[in-house]
Amino acid sequence: MPRKLAILIFDDVEVLDFCGPFEVFAVTRDPQTDQEQFQVYLVAENHRPVVARNGLTVLPRYTILDAPTADIILVPGGRGTRTAMNNPNLIEWIQKQGQNAELVLSVCTGALMLAKAGFLQGLSATTYHTAFEELQAADPTVTLCRGERYVDNGKVITSAGISAGIDMSLYVVERLHGVEQARWTANHMEYEYYFVNQKS
Repeated sequence: MPRKLAILIFDDVEVLDFCGPFEVFAVTRDPQTDQEQFQVYLVAENHRPVVARNGLTVLPRYTILDAPTADIILVPGGRGTRTAMNNPNLIEWIQKQGQNAELVLSVCTGALMLAKAGFLQGLSATTYHTAFEELQAADPTVTLCRGERYVDNGKVITSAGISAGIDMSLYVVERLHGVEQARWTANHMEYEYYFVNQKS
């Protein structure tokens, strides 16, 4: 069965932060059986269109009230995180979904929301290159990993900004399904990716 992967979106979310990982996970299919490996869907606070950065309008599939229980949740970043991280409804959804999820992921300043939800306590993390002080303020116990594309704490994985979310997503594919599956996905996307377990 494919893992259910929920991506939270909100107004002023950075487009590639969620679209990049969406593409990676949505196109990942077993090369032998053509079986999808992830069931990817967007979740927002309500059913109205979400206005992402630079005016891209996106219609979420689910709301935080009716979304299926996810195996993996991903929180993207963007300027909108500064408002979203103070929205108790969104933080509560992250806490509830993340509690029993297999993996909790963030891209860019989505790490601020993970920190606000309590998922980064005592962990190492990365974020957008200008947001490390904000992340430290959100959770002083976080060890900042400047210059890292992504940081794996086991259950919680954070990535740097924007395009780094694609690398993190391919890393997750590699971790869960092996290097050959990750290589297939990267080739399908015509994307150059450094494989952790085997050089490309």
